[in-house]
Amino acid sequence: MTPGFQALTEKEKETLRLLVDGHDAKSMARHLGLSVHTVNERLRDARRKMAVSSSREAARKLRAIEQRDAEYRGDRLSGDAFAVADRDESAAPVDASRMVRRIGWVFGGIVMSLSLALFALASWSGPTDAPAAPQSAAQPAASPETAVVETARAWLALVDGEDWNGSWNATGQAFKALNTSDRWAEVSRSVRPPLGAVLSREAASEEAVPAPPYGYRMVKFRTRFANKAGAVETLSLVREGGAWRVVGYTID
Repeated sequence: MTPGFQALTEKEKETLRLLVDGHDAKSMARHLGLSVHTVNERLRDARRKMAVSSSREAARKLRAIEQRDAEYRGDRLSGDAFAVADRDESAAPVDASRMVRRIGWVFGGIVMSLSLALFALASWSGPTDAPAAPQSAAQPAASPETAVVETARAWLALVDGEDWNGSWNATGQAFKALNTSDRWAEVSRSVRPPLGAVLSREAASEEAVPAPPYGYRMVKFRTRFANKAGAVETLSLVREGGAWRVVGYTID
């Protein structure tokens, strides 16, 4: 465990998470409803506690620690996590902030470059429907494709067609809570078109991932773009309102 990690307050962790997701001090201040001075104070205190020289280094270390913690919890929960799928869906809504702490910030808000496009699950705003019976491990996508894979493929078609508004509308609550349609369009334009046309896209796997409250599905495609061969597209989907919704997307 990195020295000082346990000394970080939740507010300091929140600020570091926004930093590693691509925010600067001004956008963090707007997001948190704080002054830039307060944001910088949080970052300074976090650097001191983590014993690092830069805020970005502190943010990266926090992300790495929380990812390891989430993976460990996932291993521990793999036998029981999906028992919640059988719960009464009329139960009280899940506390989203508590759920995010348990997941450990496996994902972020917006982190995009020409090699990486990440819009991923970071919070859950309200209850979701329990998904169908989960798979215990990654498996090759079945033929014919499952509803999850079909939904993921249809969403990618919107992105391929540069239908930014349509693709944003097809995302889940968690995605929309973190990314406005304008922001999604702005960043997508800088990332997707340079990859060129899709020459081939093959469903590689569909995996059920244990995470509160009901888990989510991760679908991977092996994709060949005109300007990038051997890419792997990963989408995270949750069940909302009787339909699958995309809440995470990466291109590696």
